[in-house]
Amino acid sequence: MLTKLASLTPDEKAAGVIAISAGNHAQAVAWAAASEGIDALVVMWRGASEQKIAAAMEYGASVDTEASGSPEAFERLEQLTRETGRTLVHPFDDPLVQAGQGTVALELLEDAPETTTIVVPVGGGGLISGIAAAAAGRAHVVAVEPEQSPALHEALLAGEPVAVHPTSIADGLGAPFAGRSAVAACVEYGIESVLVTETEIEEGFRFLYQRAKLAAEPAGAAAVAALLAGKVPLDGGSTVTAIVSGGNVAAETAVAILARL
Repeated sequence: MLTKLASLTPDEKAAGVIAISAGNHAQAVAWAAASEGIDALVVMWRGASEQKIAAAMEYGASVDTEASGSPEAFERLEQLTRETGRTLVHPFDDPLVQAGQGTVALELLEDAPETTTIVVPVGGGGLISGIAAAAAGRAHVVAVEPEQSPALHEALLAGEPVAVHPTSIADGLGAPFAGRSAVAACVEYGIESVLVTETEIEEGFRFLYQRAKLAAEPAGAAAVAALLAGKVPLDGGSTVTAIVSGGNVAAETAVAILARL
């Protein structure tokens, strides 16, 4: 986010920024904009995580929840962008945002240069496209998506973004389509996508909570879920890193998953 905001002109900063998110990108934009003294408006939707909405507001953003769901929220985003003149900070289809997200791989490979495989949870494809570019020639990158929110998977099959209807418990991966630039990057770097079930996501969540002592949200557990389910092909010499991205889980969601042992 800071990479994108640093590219704005003084006039663009004065006009403010706008974003759309199920919640995690919303919080990142809210925090980054506040740190730069930029006004932020985030489009979310009715039924989005109340915890994530509250957090974005606490970081200083205004939140619009007029849309009834994520597809309608993108229509609302277009309307508000036209009306307000704000600069869009897209969650997964902006090269500068992707470049910022790619620094995850740079830091990872600096700290663990022996890594041969990076497993990444995917919604609209921004994080993985940045990681794929940063890790090119150094590590194999695998995308993991919920079976019930397969935006990138379907886009790679079709060769272009297609609309999906995300229904996974991993709401942080619930993009209604993959970004066009993200799809192009995944094709360029030969990224493969594997799908995990809701049960496997919950198993990954419980593993992180109970064994790794990480209070990740379901979206953050997707990469670990794929590894536990044996869905990432590995050889005996592989050193694997799973990206755990997203720790904004509602208490009732966490309790319900942990109770289903």
